[in-house]
Amino acid sequence: MMMTNFLNFTKKKLRFLVLFLAFNAHPFFIQLSYFWILSLLGYLALKLSNPRTTLKPKDFDLFYTSVSASTVSSMVAVEMEVFSNSQLLLLTLLMFLGGEVFTSMLDLLFARYKFTQSVPNRVRSTPFSSTEKPQIHAKHVELGLISIIPHSESENHNLNLPKGTMVPFKDSERLKYNCLTYLIFVVLGYLVVVQLVGFSLVSLYMSLVPSATQVLKNKDIKVATFSLFTIVSTFASCGFVPTNENMMVFKKNSGLLLLVLPHILLGNTLYPPCLRLVIMGLRKVSRREEFSYLLKNFKDVGYDHMLSAVHCWLLVATVLCLNVIQFVMFWAMEWKNKSMEGLNVYEKVVGSLFQVTNARHSGESVFDLSSLSSAMLVLFILMMYLPPYTTFLPVREEENDVKRNRKSPVECVVLSQLSYLAIFIILVCITERKSLKEDPLNFNVLNITLEVISAYGNVGFSMGYSCERQLKDDGMCKDSWVGFSGRWSNGGKFILILVMFFGRLKKFNMKGGKAWHLS
Repeated sequence: MMMTNFLNFTKKKLRFLVLFLAFNAHPFFIQLSYFWILSLLGYLALKLSNPRTTLKPKDFDLFYTSVSASTVSSMVAVEMEVFSNSQLLLLTLLMFLGGEVFTSMLDLLFARYKFTQSVPNRVRSTPFSSTEKPQIHAKHVELGLISIIPHSESENHNLNLPKGTMVPFKDSERLKYNCLTYLIFVVLGYLVVVQLVGFSLVSLYMSLVPSATQVLKNKDIKVATFSLFTIVSTFASCGFVPTNENMMVFKKNSGLLLLVLPHILLGNTLYPPCLRLVIMGLRKVSRREEFSYLLKNFKDVGYDHMLSAVHCWLLVATVLCLNVIQFVMFWAMEWKNKSMEGLNVYEKVVGSLFQVTNARHSGESVFDLSSLSSAMLVLFILMMYLPPYTTFLPVREEENDVKRNRKSPVECVVLSQLSYLAIFIILVCITERKSLKEDPLNFNVLNITLEVISAYGNVGFSMGYSCERQLKDDGMCKDSWVGFSGRWSNGGKFILILVMFFGRLKKFNMKGGKAWHLS
């Protein structure tokens, strides 16, 4: 009896907490708490599990790796081949739970729950006496035809109804509820099907192509683990790969690069157009009014990834144009780069296309960034800074102009994205000032800037660290396959952790600095 009372009490408290968060907490703090908790749980799991080698990574580096996976930033502080098969699967789970498509589905679930709890009391179309109870079937609940009014909202002087009475939705409310439900299943289906197809194709390729199979065999990595890890990482725009060399070891396997390449776009920059195409296909097949409503009234649903048809076309054009610009410049500047030695023309074209496409957000590398020209690195920094849905929009809507003219007190205080990034770069230069003096070829402002912008864009590009570039050889340096930030002090890494969280939640500060007039 006491156990039952305790469970009921706990259930009520949890329900109260969910309602409080739904109606009072800002989405920024909800998502920030989600990523912090996910990172902490990931760190504990990595710490408790055994690595592949006897030498365990440092605790702070494990936490850094967990944050990097949860925020899909792929900043490397530990060699990937140190992790055991179970740890690789754990990192796969962290990347899956931290991906934008998955977290957006959680937002939809939260929005639907909030909608069902906020439906106001109203007079029934078919009145009944106070002693008569409405006949509600379970299937009506499943179809979204009714709403359960919370006990705290059931006090209504116009209706003599008992607490917890079920009241039918209005037609408009029923349609919106069903749209949210349908959209949740569409996003879930898109998430599962795309990654399942990718996993199957990559697994088949790795099993049939001897050169790719031999690489995994030499590194003692299972084909299924590599395929699942890589596809989930790419779709979530993380950029982690189970091999130390990232995708450099597969730069001659053009077929593998072409199989992985679409997932860079499907889970990031081209997700809204693809989602709209899926909904259009479902509308044509099922002829459900919910899909028509989603396409015509996407703003009412409140899903940020649902864009208009014109906006989707402009987004596709922008993504293609930026990729073409990068590809042409990469071809012109790096065609005879030493990283491309031994590759034929076809392999160079596929590798270059894969590299520049990853520069927007995924961060997987086929070529060593430290060997690229400074002009190419600056272009990559610009690409990493741009948000995923950056669009050339020649037509400005009047509604948007009105919104731009209205500034809240918070918007008048916060700084712009570039201002915060400049502050972070300055702080890193302060924490690493000793290395900047003693090791200027590795530690320079350009390398630090690329690392910070990469963490902000949740990309994962890194210049790496080379003992050969040291001016003073201390005899203790050993080359390892870690990112440049892996050689930073704990203070510098902590600042980069803040940058990763800031970048993952940058959508809440896109209007920052609008009150500043540079005139």
